[in-house]
Amino acid sequence: MSTVLVIAAPMERRRQLEAALRGRPGLRLVDAPSTDTAARQAETTRPDVVVLDLGPQPLGPGGVGAAAVRDVVGSPGAPAVVVLAEHAGGTARAEARRSGARGVLPRTASAGEIAAAVAAVAAGLVVLHPDVVASPRPASADTPSASGEPLSAREREVLALLAEGLGNKAIAARLGISSHTVKFHVAAILDKLGAGTRAEAVTVGVRRGLLLI
Repeated sequence: MSTVLVIAAPMERRRQLEAALRGRPGLRLVDAPSTDTAARQAETTRPDVVVLDLGPQPLGPGGVGAAAVRDVVGSPGAPAVVVLAEHAGGTARAEARRSGARGVLPRTASAGEIAAAVAAVAAGLVVLHPDVVASPRPASADTPSASGEPLSAREREVLALLAEGLGNKAIAARLGISSHTVKFHVAAILDKLGAGTRAEAVTVGVRRGLLLI
């Protein structure tokens, strides 16, 4: 059972996110005074996962949002953090990962996607919403390349099935996982391999010896 703390303002938004997680198998919500700082809330409750809704706060380098992520990650118990950001692409995504977040989702993510992300980071995975990495990234000095992180065993399985040309539903059925989880794995693969499309990820995988042809 993983404990989860939701940090969001206003209270209506916090209740909305808590409702998305309440009753989910393997997850138990904990509560802390919303008047405390994010770091203090995490320190008081010692959750396994923190869902941190940054609202309109900037997430880019030097932004208030990035500082909040670092403070929560550095709190006692070092919880895994899932960030919900207004603008979660490009440099904001990279800054969130540098700050220690294990998951980055847009604030428009569905209840199911948020719950799947929380379960995934609680299991030690890195989660990037498909919308965060879906657009091709032109090669330039200002564009971050692959993160350098190795693919997990599950991500390598998903990559192999991508090479077979399977869609998300077919991959989910083959591996016995949900389509939402497949989306997160695909997004993580694209990020780690520095690929803009699924086909490019397969090409990079072959080049790096991750796939046999």
